[in-house]
Amino acid sequence: MSDRPAIGERAEHPAYGLLRPVTPTAAVLLADNPSEMTLDGTNTWILRAPDSEACVVVDPGPDDERHLALVAAHGPVSTVLLTHGHPDHSAGARRFAELVGAPVQALDPAMRLGSEGLSDGDVIAQAGLEIRVLATPGHTDDSLCFWLEHDAPPAVLTGDTVLGRGTTVTDDLGPYLDSLRRLAELPPGTVVLPGHGPDLPDAGTAARGYLAHREQRLNQVRAALAHLGPDATARQVVEVVYADIDRSLWPAAEWSVRTQLKYLRSI
Repeated sequence: MSDRPAIGERAEHPAYGLLRPVTPTAAVLLADNPSEMTLDGTNTWILRAPDSEACVVVDPGPDDERHLALVAAHGPVSTVLLTHGHPDHSAGARRFAELVGAPVQALDPAMRLGSEGLSDGDVIAQAGLEIRVLATPGHTDDSLCFWLEHDAPPAVLTGDTVLGRGTTVTDDLGPYLDSLRRLAELPPGTVVLPGHGPDLPDAGTAARGYLAHREQRLNQVRAALAHLGPDATARQVVEVVYADIDRSLWPAAEWSVRTQLKYLRSI
């Protein structure tokens, strides 16, 4: 449900395997794992203050030895943070931790390596930075964003909650809408550093755009239910609402519609 390169096509921005600075404290390495769901691939973020030797790595990405070695080369790494547990973000975390000798911090205890987890409101003081943890459930129950609120410009790492291009699928729409409203309240000019796709100039604008898109889709689903009947299946709704998109995307659309139906039937 995004405009994207064909599978296997190499993105020009950023290039695979090359560190691309985005803000004075954040740079990205793109994993070579393009797909329908990952767009160009997974963004692995490297965070450090200009005068810091150590860095923080967010989402090491898939279990790809070449990618992990390229990320490790930009160490030393003080800690590893996970936005959520999907394998394209986290499957390489254990191996990466072995390479760099750093703990892995996440909301889900099953994803952690070390004694410290993450929870809403935590402030991680590492690599000369203060990184505030924002709980943003919806894409998954364990989704987090990381807010560099004191940077110039401020920035927020959004994982899959907000993508750099297109929209994301959700596990639970009600909490997801609340998470978008939270991001919409971030200060103007807060740069979005997403888990997939290019960086965006303003988190509030992006979140409000997502909210408008979700409301449009909900209205389309409501209209489809009015035509099909209140007990229509997600697949039946997809065939009406997503009739104009490539059928290869219908499984993802069905996932999204299923959460929309659950939401509409709960309110």
